[in-house]
Amino acid sequence: ERIINYIQQSISHREKLKEKIRRAGGNTDIPGPASLKIARSRNGLLEQAGQYAVKVPPETGPEADLFALQSLLTFGVKGVAAYTYHAYRLGKKDDRVFRFIENALTAPLNNKLGVDDFLSLALKCGEINLRAMELLDEAHTETYGHPVPTEVPLGAKKGKAILVSGHDLKDLEELLKQTQGKGIYVYTHGEMLPAHGYPKLKAYTHLYGHYGTAWQNQRREFAEFPGAILMTTNCLQVPLESYRDNIFTIGPVGAPGVTHILNNDFTPVIKKALELPGFQRDICAQTVRVGFARKTVLSIADKIVKLVKEGKITHFFLVGGCDGAKPGRSYYPEFVEKTPGDTIVLTLACGKFRFFDKDLGEIEGIPRLLDIGQCNDAYSAIKIAQALAQAFNVDINELPLSLILSWYEQKAVAILLSLLYLGIRNIRLGPSLPAFVTPNILKVLVEKFNIMPIKTPEEDIKAILG
Repeated sequence: ERIINYIQQSISHREKLKEKIRRAGGNTDIPGPASLKIARSRNGLLEQAGQYAVKVPPETGPEADLFALQSLLTFGVKGVAAYTYHAYRLGKKDDRVFRFIENALTAPLNNKLGVDDFLSLALKCGEINLRAMELLDEAHTETYGHPVPTEVPLGAKKGKAILVSGHDLKDLEELLKQTQGKGIYVYTHGEMLPAHGYPKLKAYTHLYGHYGTAWQNQRREFAEFPGAILMTTNCLQVPLESYRDNIFTIGPVGAPGVTHILNNDFTPVIKKALELPGFQRDICAQTVRVGFARKTVLSIADKIVKLVKEGKITHFFLVGGCDGAKPGRSYYPEFVEKTPGDTIVLTLACGKFRFFDKDLGEIEGIPRLLDIGQCNDAYSAIKIAQALAQAFNVDINELPLSLILSWYEQKAVAILLSLLYLGIRNIRLGPSLPAFVTPNILKVLVEKFNIMPIKTPEEDIKAILG
């Protein structure tokens, strides 16, 4: 019902805008979405969905190539929108981002645009996504401080518990405020792990530790969690009946039959947490380290440069991206475990949960595994790479740095487009390439950027290091 309401609100905004155009003497007799009469009922909307759904062309040919680039652009724009939303909630915005989203969404309606036009738009999407990630980085660091290295327990404290999953730090902060002094410990799940590195969030002593791994394991992990669960933004799977009454949603995310929190009033979540048993005893477990965003890493840039020049650090690997359930993702933990002891592994996003608890040791006090943060902290990774390139006085593609990325959804597409916009080459992508990429478009990406699919960890490490 909430989604239907959003659709009707959109139609209301559209009609008000058309009225303004008419009053100004403009023409509003425009075919397509601008004039489409949207059904008001659920059944009517479902019928229209079938009628107006995207028609997938044959797998090869000019139509398929055009469709591939339109899909690439559309997925990228969705990623930009996700980051823009988070930044906007914390008071950061840029009209350039909004204008691009509008232009990109209308571009597929323009029959005069061809393959080259959509390739240019896709790279423009990468440029705009950089700005969106920059805005979100500013929002996070100005609101919560720059992340600092922090040990996060993977165990639990005896007592009532709330688990927070998703990506939205503002929702986490509001929950922490409302649970102060109530005898409830708050745990992070999934992409919320980096929250422990932000000084302002760390100050809440009842933000205790991290529970679970990546989004695709939530049905098992949520079913075993003895407290209330709050889901922010995306990556929600349809809840099992065993914990449906214990889970709540907020913001853009939602599911049928699940209580949705409005106006940041977490009273229902707190009430449920107090009703449930919580953890019956302290659970001791290992810790993981977070907080190695750009300010932390660049504060030791001189030491890193020195170690590289001395041959004590020979290569950097950025291994990150989205996780998923598809076979082939075991490549990433195997790759990390097989990296030589004189290399550094940078990681971010939920793909890291396949190896985030591995102890790779240190190189003269610098951990070999550095967790940069959430997927949007790709901005931090880019800044680190650019700073190192400047320190060594080389092009970014000449650095001893290799990108090994896992992709799954729209934000990963947006980040990939940002890397391509910056001219970064030799990216290894897996476990498979996006389904909408045709042979011709793949050929273009290989020729321009030398994008390549992953092989085996042994083959790829050998190819990279020689």
